[in-house]
Amino acid sequence: MIKVLLADDHSIVRAGLRRIVEESGDMEVIAEAADGREAIRLVRETAPDVAVIDISMPGLDGLEVVSRLRGHCPDLPILILTMHEEGQYVVRAIQAGAMGYMTKQSAPEQLLKAIRKIHAGSRYLTDDAAETLALRIAKGTGEQSPLDSLSMRELQVLRRLAMGHTNREIASAYSISIKTVDTYRSRLLKKLDLRNNAELSRFAMQNRLIEP
Repeated sequence: MIKVLLADDHSIVRAGLRRIVEESGDMEVIAEAADGREAIRLVRETAPDVAVIDISMPGLDGLEVVSRLRGHCPDLPILILTMHEEGQYVVRAIQAGAMGYMTKQSAPEQLLKAIRKIHAGSRYLTDDAAETLALRIAKGTGEQSPLDSLSMRELQVLRRLAMGHTNREIASAYSISIKTVDTYRSRLLKKLDLRNNAELSRFAMQNRLIEP
């Protein structure tokens, strides 16, 4: 049996994923997490064969979870399951160390195939995700999106600012100082040629980094 950990902050989504996994016949869900920190703790405690991680979670988001798990469990196959089809997330997820990427919309048809494939040591990408990566490789050093200039941490801070989190909340989430958060905010405004948090939020929604 393939032991699976599910991490998603929506209990209804986790219930649906659990049903799909446990009806497979060769998999079982051994742990469920509702946020990023809980996901990391449960991975350490339960040693799953595969972790299915949502990007948009409270506490630590999925990209941060993947990055941290790579340090603690470098061989753990991780599948990013998300509402986002934005190419920026596909690229960042793979860069962070995920073995697979798929949208929640495709989960009913593709989740089991994805889990089996990354458990066997291969990567799994939906057709759209694979096309996005191919296009990014083809572009090379050519024209790039403003998002390409952002570091992983800057992208994470951007998303939290756009969702209305305070500097103190962001500092607590990432164990950094409030002053450091303000520095990230200043960098973001400069790099993206924006003036304030309202424009950051609008930019994030236009680029599908957060849900409207």
